[in-house]
Amino acid sequence: MLTIESDSTVRTASPKHRRSSAGARPVWVRGMACAVAAVAAVSFVGAAVAGATPGPATAECLWNGGGFAAGSTVVAGGSGYTCTDQGGAPRWVHGAAVNRASTVANPGAAMRPAGVFSAGAVQPGTEYTDYCVGSQLIDGSESQYEVVADGDGTLFWKAAGPISQWTFDSGTGRVPSTNSASLCQQDPVLWPQN
Repeated sequence: MLTIESDSTVRTASPKHRRSSAGARPVWVRGMACAVAAVAAVSFVGAAVAGATPGPATAECLWNGGGFAAGSTVVAGGSGYTCTDQGGAPRWVHGAAVNRASTVANPGAAMRPAGVFSAGAVQPGTEYTDYCVGSQLIDGSESQYEVVADGDGTLFWKAAGPISQWTFDSGTGRVPSTNSASLCQQDPVLWPQN
């Protein structure tokens, strides 16, 4: 904090705080000048570093491990998907139906999507997406699955509609599960205790 004092106070100040007859500045003024210079230097260096720091990099969308820049469009399963950058988070946006073959490989939802597919990508279901309801096996290949992110950003497959909405390229098609209902265990009925 800087205190401004009147001329009468300066006359009664100790020799340490008075100017000498040679015009040298008091110690506290020199100290204040050094502090101001230091703050200015740090501010200048900080501004230079901030100016040299690049902005957020545009994230690439992944489709079967291949990277695509924001604005790129691919065709898969009879629909177009456009790569967008939503605040640094890559995302495929499902577009209109198109009448052309896929422009990217579609191995199906056969593994965890992290590092392979970005959010918004859609694939036909596989055995990987099989699940049980009680003792009944639900064949994952009967649906198509979209990559979604939970609140922590973890990617996973979520059912996105019947497989009839996916257009398979010539020579490909739905591959039924080879899993059996023996993988499913009937949940025991638990009654509340009285």
